[in-house]
Amino acid sequence: MLLQIPIFIAFYQTLSQSVELRGAPFLLWITDLSKPDALFTFPFTLPIIGDSFNVLPIIMMFAMVWQQKLTPTTAASKEQANMMLLMPVMMGFLFYGFPSGLVLYWLVNNLLTIFHQILHKKAS
Repeated sequence: MLLQIPIFIAFYQTLSQSVELRGAPFLLWITDLSKPDALFTFPFTLPIIGDSFNVLPIIMMFAMVWQQKLTPTTAASKEQANMMLLMPVMMGFLFYGFPSGLVLYWLVNNLLTIFHQILHKKAS
């Protein structure tokens, strides 16, 4: 994870400052990789979320929970287990306003890790 942090920060800077990506369509509802992927906007503003409904951070939270369920755990205390379940929710709130390209990068990374863990469990 420490090796990914400089890449993550550089990717964030690239997405937030690149003029070429602004307004360029990607897939389905993601119309701009440099902005959050708003599926629709609410007629009101929610305190933490804002006025748009972003789908990728929610999918990313479920992928992180799935990845944690597949990861073998050692004899952890109940408090540590609860903190590990709270981590995807915190990451979801953190990523909610990030550019959709960055959230997509993190989601694909989680899905590839899940796929790798499933293949590794089948092989052993």
